[in-house]
Amino acid sequence: MTYKSGPHFLQIPGPSHVPGRILRAIEQPTIDHRGPDFQALAKEVLAKVKPIFKTESPVVIFPSSGTGAWEAALVNTLTPGDKVLMFETGQFSTLWCELATRIGLVPELITGDWRHGVDAAAIEAKLVEDKSHEIKAVCVVHNETSTGVTSNIAAVRKAIDAANHPALFLVDTISGLASADYRHDEWGVDVTISGSQKGLMLPPGLGFNAVGPKAMKAAESGGINRSYWDWNHQVGMNRDGWFPYTPATNLLYGLKEACDMIMEEGLDNVFARHERWSEATRRAVKTWGLEVLCQNAEEHSPVLTAVVMPEGHDADKYREVVLDKFDMSLGSGLGKVKGRVFRIGHLGYFNDLMLMGTLSGVEMGLAVAGVPHTKGGAQAAMDYLTGNA
Repeated sequence: MTYKSGPHFLQIPGPSHVPGRILRAIEQPTIDHRGPDFQALAKEVLAKVKPIFKTESPVVIFPSSGTGAWEAALVNTLTPGDKVLMFETGQFSTLWCELATRIGLVPELITGDWRHGVDAAAIEAKLVEDKSHEIKAVCVVHNETSTGVTSNIAAVRKAIDAANHPALFLVDTISGLASADYRHDEWGVDVTISGSQKGLMLPPGLGFNAVGPKAMKAAESGGINRSYWDWNHQVGMNRDGWFPYTPATNLLYGLKEACDMIMEEGLDNVFARHERWSEATRRAVKTWGLEVLCQNAEEHSPVLTAVVMPEGHDADKYREVVLDKFDMSLGSGLGKVKGRVFRIGHLGYFNDLMLMGTLSGVEMGLAVAGVPHTKGGAQAAMDYLTGNA
């Protein structure tokens, strides 16, 4: 292997960079998860994570990926054969739908073009048609990591209410939490699903369910047979600072530090800087003469930007050039857009200079790979950042 000087540029939309403060927290000696020190840690972490979701409800923490948190949300609230309404916004909404099928649910997927967010009117129309209330849950993705599209969750809540439908409302904000504005309680979400490796700036390994009262009641009286994913056992033990099985102790140390960092900065400030980087990135893409995958300006993700390659040029081959020549990883296209887009992550532990390094690397890569473009995208982003410092 050829030695490469300097740090690798990891610019995928998660896992994101882990700051030194969090790494130092994680490297603390592992403690007895049945002892008083852990009990104090657990109580503190379980309290500190709630404001990140903007909720007063319990937040259940699993040693899992976001996929595990998807499954937990479904098996606690639904029973085999239940109909669930889902909306296709990209690869991850599709995978969640596939998971629902595998565990015995009956999802109805409203098709989308992967360039727009959830159509709240289409959700409302389906619920209005459902006179017998066969649909037991509405499941949508807040920030679709595969496409760079952020859906209007408040609008979906209004659609459910307008239809006067009792369906539960489940939302995946795995890549949106702590990067894009999200309000579990205010938006009337029953279960919010998230993960540790995006805006929370942690390594992969923690899955989250923020559980509202209606969802908790459903879990107490029903759900699919479960053990590991059971909220009832977990929430009951969490009240006293315990977990029903061995928790990811050192990641909880990191989560405590992450919550402290986020709240020290202030959530509104966190959201504002992500929006600023997103706008700067789009200005670079426009200057290059390329196209952003998301077509609705109101739905542009603050977390990442998906860039469409010109016809006849393969996005994965371009990414290989960037990795080889500049030691930078860009996100690949997934599912239907594989080979057609690359994704630029601008989330979490990040700053203006990191964005400028990223966009400069993208522009140099376009030149080296022979991708048709107009020079000056990085400069356009820099002009925006300096004019809006």
